[in-house]
Amino acid sequence: MSAGAALTLRGVSHTFAGPPAVEALRDVDLHVAPGEFVAVVGASGSGKSTLLRIFAGLTVPTRGTATVGGASAVGRPGLVAFQPQRDLLMPWRRVLANATVGAEVAGVPKDDAARAARELLGAFGLDGFERAWPATLSGGMRQRVALLRTFLVPRPALLLDEPLGALDAITRREMQAWLLEVWGRDRRTVLFVTHDVEEALVLADRVVVLSRRPGRVVLDLAVEVARPRDVTAPDINARKRTLLAALSP
Repeated sequence: MSAGAALTLRGVSHTFAGPPAVEALRDVDLHVAPGEFVAVVGASGSGKSTLLRIFAGLTVPTRGTATVGGASAVGRPGLVAFQPQRDLLMPWRRVLANATVGAEVAGVPKDDAARAARELLGAFGLDGFERAWPATLSGGMRQRVALLRTFLVPRPALLLDEPLGALDAITRREMQAWLLEVWGRDRRTVLFVTHDVEEALVLADRVVVLSRRPGRVVLDLAVEVARPRDVTAPDINARKRTLLAALSP
């Protein structure tokens, strides 16, 4: 996989046209270093998904700049690998075909994409499931397929929008540990949106807090605790209190 690329927003604001007009983001500055794992937390409607869609080139901000690896991402889809909130698996494609579709769209020849997917099936816990239909998979397995699809897109940065949000607590903890293991293989840049403060602290190098709408950066907290992390440990609990205070209205 390619090395990570920096992600940068400068003075980004975005208002969705009405009626009524909705100001989603206001004057957001954000920098994610190459290879860094940064989580974004905030209340519903704080602009977290809009922020990711701006980096993904799917939403053009009303004001400001967005760059990926120094290149403008404004209105330019395809510079990053993006996983939206829903897994969006295609019910008519088996697991292997679902996993390769993003890479194929990005220009990877079909046979090369399938070969790369087969090599990673074991790492993603999908050995023996390459011919399974999405309808036969558990929620955790579907998310593994969606994440494999995202990881196979040959881009230096991954944008993950609440990829574990629909899972039960036990599966979610298992998937957090697994996600860190997979990320550690190539250390691409990750921008990860979540509602869960503990999840952000378990996973990320830094946690960025957005205010209620319009979303503004109100805290940028370095975690600086060795992984794996225990959410009951005093150093994590102290950071959790700081994050919750920043999230309070």
